[in-house]
Amino acid sequence: MAEEEPNRMDPAEAPTDGEREEQEVQEVRGQQEGGGDADVPEPVVDRAETLTRRAREAVDPAEREAYLDERDEVVADHDYVARVREDEDDETLVLHPDEWLEDGVVRIDRIEDTDRAVERPLSGAGTAEDDDWEAIEAHNRAVAERVRERHGEAHGANAHAFADFMGNHHRKRVEDATSDEREVFLAEYFVRNAWPTDDQRAAVERSLELVMETAASL
Repeated sequence: MAEEEPNRMDPAEAPTDGEREEQEVQEVRGQQEGGGDADVPEPVVDRAETLTRRAREAVDPAEREAYLDERDEVVADHDYVARVREDEDDETLVLHPDEWLEDGVVRIDRIEDTDRAVERPLSGAGTAEDDDWEAIEAHNRAVAERVRERHGEAHGANAHAFADFMGNHHRKRVEDATSDEREVFLAEYFVRNAWPTDDQRAAVERSLELVMETAASL
């Protein structure tokens, strides 16, 4: 599988060891779990992480490119850029303001507040937490695809949006959603982050019913 090319820093602009260490400390404090003073909403970070994970798992290069293009468009709507940083055996999704770049190169002198960046770990597939996430993601996608096959595009798109919400925000199977979680999805996540069509808006409550029925049949 092809690897993403990280943004390369001009060697002349590279920080000293002390500056780099301080910058990393600030990033860890402010960026984990969608963090800190970032200008990009957490649901957008969740979506970017999901698309990055799908790209990493894609076998077809065209499919992988489509996921990465969608991810880049999602974060670009908030004037952010995305890259994957590789450190030995670890991979981390990094989102940061595009104003930090010049000709594709991060300029240290443009970074005024490192808390505006966001990091999400992508590695550690051998841990129980990541194994659980992979299993939940696979299950929720299977349910959503079955809804699409049986009930059409609008219901299928809503089912996938609900899968995003449950997997990324709660790390739970769709059928395990509480009534409060379904209510938050309908009132907040769906209208703000799913970019629904009129057909999807009209169908969404029935879509959730179909998700539950479909999950029970798998």
